[in-house]
Amino acid sequence: MARNILLPIGDGTEMMDTLYPVFRLAEEGYEVVVAGPEVRTYHGVMHEIPPLEPIPWDITREQPAYHIRTTVAFRDINPADYDGLFLSGGRAPEYLRYDQDLLRIVKHFFDLGKPVAIVCHGVELAAAAGCLSGRTATTVGKCELDITQFGGIYVDEPFVTDGNLLSCRTWHDYALMFKPLLQLLQKQQTLGNGAKEQIHA
Repeated sequence: MARNILLPIGDGTEMMDTLYPVFRLAEEGYEVVVAGPEVRTYHGVMHEIPPLEPIPWDITREQPAYHIRTTVAFRDINPADYDGLFLSGGRAPEYLRYDQDLLRIVKHFFDLGKPVAIVCHGVELAAAAGCLSGRTATTVGKCELDITQFGGIYVDEPFVTDGNLLSCRTWHDYALMFKPLLQLLQKQQTLGNGAKEQIHA
């Protein structure tokens, strides 16, 4: 049985958001498949509010970070081959949310109740796919509207679980996310890949 997690990225993906799940889930025996609009190397970024700037920042500053390579393009993905979906943040979701192949993929995971983990701006992809109506989630504060304008309920908490949907604000909250995520993935394995049954935490 497959033990694959899909992680979509693009240029401007936040590297702490992205690299931690790549390695943490691999530790548990999952293959994290990094996908993009094309198979190539993508530019990662680091987002933070600089702590010691003489002029304060009201929003995160972006600077270059590591690069990461995808192994499959969105158009070639059969989402039935994957146990779960991890939507990382950064600026990448701002343009990835227009990719119809990716939206088809995201919708698959919600429709079948497979585990979906979202951090920060990753919520923009679930919103664009029409998957947040009636769902409760958290995100970084500046993305609250990406939940509420699409019929969802925003909660200002570090970590929120709503059935198959797990969300956290930023990578700073990851310590709360991964144990429940792994439990949900284990339950998905028990149900069988592609089982049309909603997972309830």
